[in-house]
Amino acid sequence: MTTTLPPARERLVLWLLALTQFTVIMDFMVMMPLSPQLMHAFSITPAQFSGAVSAYAWCAGASGLLAAAYIDRFDRKRLLLTVFMLFNLSNLACALAPSFQVLVLSRAFAGLTGGVLGAIGMAIIGDLIPPQRRGAATGVVMTSFSIAAIAGVPLGVGLAARYGWQSPFFLLVVFSLAIWLLAAGVLPALGTHLGQRVPLARVLPDLAALLRVPAHLRAFLLTFLTMLSGMLIIPFISPVLVGNLGVHPGDIMWIYLAGGLATFFTSRLIGTWSDRAGKHRVYRVTALWSILPMLGITHLPQLPLLALIALFPFFMVAMSGRNVPLQALMTTVPEPQRRGAFLSANAAVAQIGTGLGALLGGSWLHTDGAGHIAGYGINGWVAAALALFAFWWAGQVQPVPAPAPVTNPA
Repeated sequence: MTTTLPPARERLVLWLLALTQFTVIMDFMVMMPLSPQLMHAFSITPAQFSGAVSAYAWCAGASGLLAAAYIDRFDRKRLLLTVFMLFNLSNLACALAPSFQVLVLSRAFAGLTGGVLGAIGMAIIGDLIPPQRRGAATGVVMTSFSIAAIAGVPLGVGLAARYGWQSPFFLLVVFSLAIWLLAAGVLPALGTHLGQRVPLARVLPDLAALLRVPAHLRAFLLTFLTMLSGMLIIPFISPVLVGNLGVHPGDIMWIYLAGGLATFFTSRLIGTWSDRAGKHRVYRVTALWSILPMLGITHLPQLPLLALIALFPFFMVAMSGRNVPLQALMTTVPEPQRRGAFLSANAAVAQIGTGLGALLGGSWLHTDGAGHIAGYGINGWVAAALALFAFWWAGQVQPVPAPAPVTNPA
């Protein structure tokens, strides 16, 4: 069952969800280009830095899995506002962290809260938007990735280069508070699903049942493969650009800006394309296409800054391009009364893939005698193999079969 809103109000809600996701994505993404400064400030290795990224992802995964037990028991608006405020407090804790250990704990808290917000947003899309328009709606919300790359990350990196690594987190606190106030006034009450909620005693058994549905497990594996392949590469782009190619940390903002500008236009185009051509087909095309940019970014020769700025959009468009049809496809898999729980569990699986990708990707990287990060090419080949498998596996992901109609005996 979907709730109908006037077109103008619907667009406003979608862009509000995009802004909410913008803060979550910026919070996660800004750690990547800040890695050279954080490694210097706390005297840590690439493997230790990947551990901080993993701490966020593991906690986000655990939180998302736990949320699958309660996300459908609350009004979507109230739940989003509560979790979003806790997320904002986690960013304040990151900004004030006096040591690397405290920063890791703060990142874990950010994961516990931020990991749920994406699932709540996708559940709201499922409540408000009919299936035939969810690809376009998801494309709007996924422009949050582009906004974060265009405005959030470059601005955060620029502030960090001038005022210290803490400044992007202070900026996020201000952004999040403003968006929270907007959400409190714009979001409608979303509680139509509450009439179908199960008794509390059934929550854990139903969660276990959710994880036993073959169609769900096939969808979860596709999400896991997609996130794992991307996170083998993404956390280490900035350290490699700085350590191996000699890019100044302050110039990384221009590279991410170029990539973000490209994805701002392609996210909505890919979303509309997935509605017209089919979500499976578009995911498979983008997954196959992503192999070349992944291998390219992990085998970069010495290039001038302008060449890197020109090439990076191909990688960013490929990564975001897979996620748009993937997220739209996920909303079609579960039954409506299980949508929130399924999407929350799917978000948990995505975070587990994210954490494992960052952890594995950093485990075999090492710094050689010249100060260069070695082993990055292996990440690219493993990611390409996973993307190729995901291309094939996408065909196995289908909606949960509708129950057979009950017939009365003659």
